[in-house]
Amino acid sequence: MAGDFYVTDVTAQTSMFSVQGKQAAVITEKVLRAGLYDLPRYYVVDIVWQNSIVTILRATHTSEDGFDIVVEASKATELRQALEHAGAHPVSEETREILRVEAGIARHGRDMDETNVIPETNLDDAVSFTKGCYTGQEIIVRIKHRGHVAKKLTGLRFETERQIEPGAILKVEGKEIGRVTSTAVSPKVGSIGLGYVRFEYLDAGTKVFVEDDISATVTELPFIRGSWYQD
Repeated sequence: MAGDFYVTDVTAQTSMFSVQGKQAAVITEKVLRAGLYDLPRYYVVDIVWQNSIVTILRATHTSEDGFDIVVEASKATELRQALEHAGAHPVSEETREILRVEAGIARHGRDMDETNVIPETNLDDAVSFTKGCYTGQEIIVRIKHRGHVAKKLTGLRFETERQIEPGAILKVEGKEIGRVTSTAVSPKVGSIGLGYVRFEYLDAGTKVFVEDDISATVTELPFIRGSWYQD
């Protein structure tokens, strides 16, 4: 597109709710009375609800299906009550973080920042390898077709019951080969985490150590393959 574009901060005027889980589509459709089952992944649609424009994005922050819903701030309480009445349950930040790590979803500021390139973060579907031009396209395409990244975000299963501290160094035979970025203790799969591991140690099943003390196993992501991965 060509032309002048302007960015407006609408934080104070809007609220966002995220409905996640196997029943996300059922609950969201019931409340908003809109056909959402056929909405493709990552697509956005605007509908009218209670005489206000509501923006719906089909996106998951867990291993299950999900929708992000943006509504006018004045309608936030009404929408929350409607979602809960339809069967949605509020969750804590701690629970949301466990679900994110189980799904192997990178979080900006924790698992990635401006120093990372897309292929390191498992977000290849966030960019195009054929369209141009955008900043960084050349190096991204070169990595895809001519080689590989030196390190990549992967899953880690820790042989302990406690939660490992993010930032811990990963080692093999005393040599630093990566670092831990996110961790959680999952009720389903135990003490797990995300971390960057050098390419030569990325094979699933590779044994590494956290600070020379706790053993860990490199694991394919996601840890839990819910409905989002079964389409």
